[in-house]
Amino acid sequence: MQLIACPTCHAQYDVSLVIVDRFDCRCGASLENEPPKPADAEIHRCGSCGAQVGGEAASCEYCGSEIVRDPGALSLICPECYSRNADTTRFCAGCGVAFQPEPLPVEGRECPCPDCGALMPPTQVAGVALNECRGCRGLWVPGDHFDLLVTRAADQRAKSEGAAPDPRVRGANPIRQSVRYRKCPECDAFMHRRNYRKSSGVIVDECREHGTWLDPDELEQIAGFILSGGETSKTFADEDRKCTEAAAAARARTRLSQHMGPGIGSTHRSEIDLVDGLVGVLSKIFS
Repeated sequence: MQLIACPTCHAQYDVSLVIVDRFDCRCGASLENEPPKPADAEIHRCGSCGAQVGGEAASCEYCGSEIVRDPGALSLICPECYSRNADTTRFCAGCGVAFQPEPLPVEGRECPCPDCGALMPPTQVAGVALNECRGCRGLWVPGDHFDLLVTRAADQRAKSEGAAPDPRVRGANPIRQSVRYRKCPECDAFMHRRNYRKSSGVIVDECREHGTWLDPDELEQIAGFILSGGETSKTFADEDRKCTEAAAAARARTRLSQHMGPGIGSTHRSEIDLVDGLVGVLSKIFS
């Protein structure tokens, strides 16, 4: 945890996941996102209850908690006096101020959920401003914040213990998924459905002007896909190659029929047009 305190109202904010250079405090003051540099100070207070302790005390006489003095365990910096403290401490061991970080003020406005219609309040996930639906748990990522959110989510998963899990969806066939077009909460126009990185099988809804919609767990699925390599599977690549070759062959057959003129049977011409149309659709899906 990295804390910054407002010099005007002394509100505290945890900026561990905040990526902007500056942000506004609840009182209106503009704060620089720069955690204070630590200072070595004598321990005068218990980190658990805030009571005064002696200079050599190993535990607090009031609550019995251990007094942490190991420099390697003191990584939390007090935003008021800059003293080093243990990560789990509730009070600064130097000045006694309580550590009470508040949620960072969030820019943005409520907007309707593209899925269930409920109002989505503005919030932050991994330091990225977005809207979360409290009903269906979907995420609306405004503007061009989508790539940044995905990078943050993948970084957080990479830092977690254990090997990166396989994605829940790998090379899935979008045709077999139920199709539902949703409207952008900003312009009310139908959004485009996009297969993330073409081979993940995670279909996101995108308004190219206003933002991206993610159903519940889709951010987790995308992070898992990236950490597992994010490469097109061999099976999917083979399907892609076959569709491309079939599309080229169908176009060649169509051009041949055009050169042959009206002598070709109408039944055969209809079959060629049908094959060309179906293969063209498949080619677009797997491209």
